Amino acid sequence: MLTNHMWIDGVQIGPEAAPYIIAELSANHNGSLDTALKIVEEAKRAGASAVKLQTYRPDTITLDSKEDAFQIHGGLWDGRSLYELYEEAHMPWDWHKPLFDHARKVGITIFSSPFDKTAIDLLEDLNAPAYKIASFEAIDHGLIRYAASTGKPLIISTGMADEEEIREAIEAARSGGCRELAILHCVSGYPAPPEDYNLRTIPDMISRFGVVTGLSDHTLDNITAFTSIALGASIIEKHFTLDRNGGGPDDSFSLQPAEMRALCDGARTAWQAVGKVDYSRQPSEKQNLKFRRSLYFVKDMRAGEEVTEDCIRSVRPGYGLPPKHFDKVIGLKLKADVTFATPVSWDALE
Repeated sequence: MLTNHMWIDGVQIGPEAAPYIIAELSANHNGSLDTALKIVEEAKRAGASAVKLQTYRPDTITLDSKEDAFQIHGGLWDGRSLYELYEEAHMPWDWHKPLFDHARKVGITIFSSPFDKTAIDLLEDLNAPAYKIASFEAIDHGLIRYAASTGKPLIISTGMADEEEIREAIEAARSGGCRELAILHCVSGYPAPPEDYNLRTIPDMISRFGVVTGLSDHTLDNITAFTSIALGASIIEKHFTLDRNGGGPDDSFSLQPAEMRALCDGARTAWQAVGKVDYSRQPSEKQNLKFRRSLYFVKDMRAGEEVTEDCIRSVRPGYGLPPKHFDKVIGLKLKADVTFATPVSWDALE
């Protein structure tokens, strides 16, 4: 049965755990294994929970065709063919093992988004601890079922998917055997404007689908991510690069190391601040109780005198009776003499 928590590499993910931060390496290796290895190190140094790859070859994701349908018109990659873009962006498969080995050496979880069954087979040989289905593949039920059949936790991005398509993707994962599942609210724009995110969708997804829910964030800063945590996001995924001006296909909308550190720190602070429903007095408040308002005598008075409105006031500090007792005190008589700035107490009154 699907639940609102899951585990990856021994780390719990869900509302009761700090946000799980995924640094998406994507195409930001820019053709250099050394760069990819450095990104893994920087993701660990920034405090990310995991680094994620993408596992495909251009011929496993598209066709080498000059037909107009295979050309990109507009946007970040205008004028290129799909095949050309993925030829540049893909990560050579023989890089996967050194990257997995390096991640394990430096102590950060690593997994990938597979784009066909052969990619899953490769990742299984590397003992990938989880799989991520990209938004564009969320309608590929065969791919989802094959990934689910490994028994590994599964994360599905939902960019462009409507409610029915999300439900179908979840059912494909369930029918494939997945028991630990998360879905990520996503806008598949690169970059995506914050106003397109409609983050109020996240609590609806949590109640509607009953699985761990997070955010795949393609905005240019961290505000959307932080806001999503207040609305229940348990996972945050962000593209990560060493240099936003590196010239690669995904560099321009990716976080740099200092920004990833800010995301990791801020996300955990946001989660701590959300906390739980709690009306009790907090530890940080207790030393300030004495500065609340209370009732004080504002003149010298003798035993037997009647307390009138001009005898007492509500002031700080808080060592006297609470101000709510003001009307009850009026008309009572003193048991003993009092002086100016004496706190009002029941013991002083008849």
